[in-house]
Amino acid sequence: MPQINLADAQDVFRDAGKNVLFTTLLIDQNDRIKAREAMACFADRLGATERSLNVRYPQADLRVAFGLGTSAWQLLFPTVQPPKELVAFQPVVGPKYTAPATPGDLFLHIRANDMAVVYEIASELREFLHSWTSVVDETVGFRYFEGRAIIGFVDGTENPSGPEAPEYAVIGDEDPDFINGSYAFAQKYTHNLDAWNNLATEDQERAIGRHKFSDQELYDDDKLPNAHNLASQDNDDGVEHKIVRMNVPYGDPSRGVAGTYFIGYARHFTVTQRMLENMFTQSDRLLDFSTPITGNAFFIPSWSLLARIADGDLFPVDYPDE
Repeated sequence: MPQINLADAQDVFRDAGKNVLFTTLLIDQNDRIKAREAMACFADRLGATERSLNVRYPQADLRVAFGLGTSAWQLLFPTVQPPKELVAFQPVVGPKYTAPATPGDLFLHIRANDMAVVYEIASELREFLHSWTSVVDETVGFRYFEGRAIIGFVDGTENPSGPEAPEYAVIGDEDPDFINGSYAFAQKYTHNLDAWNNLATEDQERAIGRHKFSDQELYDDDKLPNAHNLASQDNDDGVEHKIVRMNVPYGDPSRGVAGTYFIGYARHFTVTQRMLENMFTQSDRLLDFSTPITGNAFFIPSWSLLARIADGDLFPVDYPDE
């Protein structure tokens, strides 16, 4: 069986980044042959473009993750069996709140220490995207003080880190054709910060399940039954399953807009799915102040798979549907 090779994996198991850009795109469905040719070109240029900027600006620590949704896979590679857990995300309906499903064929998560480098690679990549795709969402995020979420709590404390992180984020030999890939789930939230900030700190802490200043976890008896760090867990079969979660703040303070862009990378999308179902069926207390406005699932191919796409290996030989 093939072995996981982290050098072949895109950057899905480190931090979200200091300056961040998330872009979700739709493919023009009117010319499938053009889309396939353009996808091959983009797959060929993506890695080279990232490497070039990292050579020129090594201090920027530029990192990119690129993914495809199930609709993109069906359009581009109709004769190739997709990754086992690549699905079209469906809305998760809870008793109070719903996690919506929104359109998205392609996805980019760009991050660097220097926002100018983020801008530069996004601008360069646009040259290979603009003629066959349209942008449905583009969100600029940032690292908040002390690595805190926009609601004021430290983010990612219980995230897998170091050598254990890839175990939760990178596909292994359970799906050998897509080893070293990953499953991404992107979800954009807006927050009612006025209402949240009107809560007493103790009530915020009970809602999250952690102390706000020290970041120490509360005892379970001190948490709300639907505290965020309880409702968002996946304890299927009595075992806690994890993903690599990243919550990126964004905002437009002059208009009173503040939100979180959640990106979760997982070896198994079923884990992410169960986490979402738990949050929304249990009416996670944080949802009283947070409204999801997007929801997309993507497959993040390995670099070697992107090379095969660039070479045309996954495209159909004949185009009977054209």
